[in-house]
Amino acid sequence: MAQHLASIADFPLTTVEKLQKLIQAPSITPEDAGTLSWLATRLHELGFEILLLEETQGVRNLVARRCFTHGPHFAFAGHVDVVPATSKGWLASPFSGDIIDGCIIGRGAADMKGDIAAMLSATEQLCALDMEAKGTFYWLLTSDEEGEAEFGSKRIAGFLDEQDIKLDACLVGEPTSDKNVGDTIKNGRRGALSGRLQVNGKAGHVAYPDNTINAAHIAGEIVSALTQLVWWKDEPGSKTHLQVTGITVPNIVDNLVPSECEITFNVRYSHAYRSDDVCELIGSVLEKWQSNLQCVWERPCEPYYTGAKKQNCFLSLTEKAIYQAIGQYPSLSTSGGTSDGRFFASPHTQVIECGVRNHTIHQVNEHVSIADLHVIEKIYFNVLKEFFKKD
Repeated sequence: MAQHLASIADFPLTTVEKLQKLIQAPSITPEDAGTLSWLATRLHELGFEILLLEETQGVRNLVARRCFTHGPHFAFAGHVDVVPATSKGWLASPFSGDIIDGCIIGRGAADMKGDIAAMLSATEQLCALDMEAKGTFYWLLTSDEEGEAEFGSKRIAGFLDEQDIKLDACLVGEPTSDKNVGDTIKNGRRGALSGRLQVNGKAGHVAYPDNTINAAHIAGEIVSALTQLVWWKDEPGSKTHLQVTGITVPNIVDNLVPSECEITFNVRYSHAYRSDDVCELIGSVLEKWQSNLQCVWERPCEPYYTGAKKQNCFLSLTEKAIYQAIGQYPSLSTSGGTSDGRFFASPHTQVIECGVRNHTIHQVNEHVSIADLHVIEKIYFNVLKEFFKKD
């Protein structure tokens, strides 16, 4: 597949054809199936310098740069990896890229190869424009977003720091739209943190409870306390939610008071908090049971938020680009899961996520309509043209 992708880099492809070729490369996490080499080849033909194209722990990453003149730094960011798919229930092979009723069917069509195809077409349009562009344009792609995300965008962000590259703005092509392309964008994401609690008691016969400490009863009290936590720092549009995901008692008989119980939970928290704040708040609630409890924190993902700025506001620029394309301004959201935007966001770097509809991602018959593909391409081109234009 890598050779096939490389062999078609020499002649122009439509955005639909680009997406079909990307879908036909079965880049299941952490594989890239040749997609990054193909994209690097095409970007190089457009005048981009390839700064990084390497494999780490089975993950491939791409960093490409084209410098127009001195000025602000902008990046397209995204991932080529997809979740697995079997053929069961699909109208066409999940790695065919077939067109059915005006939609391109395939794993990754919406998350997020469609957006990458549109980004590439928008980049081609920008590079073909008869205009003096100001600034530096980066592409940041990985094959490690759907997995643990330890060696992908996190590694790319580290590389940028090593090279002292500071982005002013970054557009992540995650599928953010709801009913229509451009109706919703993400100007941030909530943080995520999982907890695992081991509750210890004292086993004994259920007929003599005074001689026991029931770990399941303690677990029930803990669950009640956790679900009644007040997240007082929350802001409108970015609410914190704690969900208990498991309560396990390793008992095999019904006349034994359990001495052990495990509780697992996940917190999706507002950008008003950091993971340390969440751990501290939950820890204060758990103090009552500390003699019977061990707590382990897992997979922390910090939140980020991009608000309006008085000068060089990338949020306003993106809103304007969407209005020019569809005649309406988008809703702003920080909901949903985490994304790689967190690795690039900083007090200096404004990050916005904008992409096609997300109603079929990770599902059987994942798809994107050809009409939607053209709309998101227009939005991306509007963003590029506005960002890189000279004052």
